[in-house]
Order: sequence, then structure tokens, then C-alpha cells
Amino acid sequence: MQLGTRWAFGGRPPASVPAELAERLAELEAGRPGGAGHWTLTWLEGRPIAELDDGTRVTLEGTTTPSSGEDHDDDW
Repeated sequence: MQLGTRWAFGGRPPASVPAELAERLAELEAGRPGGAGHWTLTWLEGRPIAELDDGTRVTLEGTTTPSSGEDHDDDW
């Protein structure tokens, strides 16, 4: 079992966040200057999912936002 965690938008992700996911989060944050909120890391079937307070979800497979509900990277 893997435990989740929370951290502030723009802050350094905890060590439990896989490097590839941390890179995706950094890219998203760079595109949202002045962004706020907190990330929540959870695990589903061994896969990491980072969700921002506004509902934006980032996985190793792609990113979805609450306004679009569509994948903005790879097909899931």
C-alpha cells in the first residue's frame, strides 16, 4: 500500500512523487503564474495521481482540467 500526501502549489513535491510526475506538475505550474492551492497525491492500482484543489488532475498518462474534462497530453 502506498500513502498519499499534500503540498502547496509551486512548492517542492515530496520525495514520494515519481520524478516523471513531478516534471509534469512543474510544466503545468509554469503555465499558471500566480496559481494557488494544494496538490493531493493518491495512488490507484499502483499509479500516482496528483489532483489540484481546482480539480485539475495529472497522471503519468496525461492531464485533465475540470473545465474541459479532456486529456491534454496522451490518450489514456
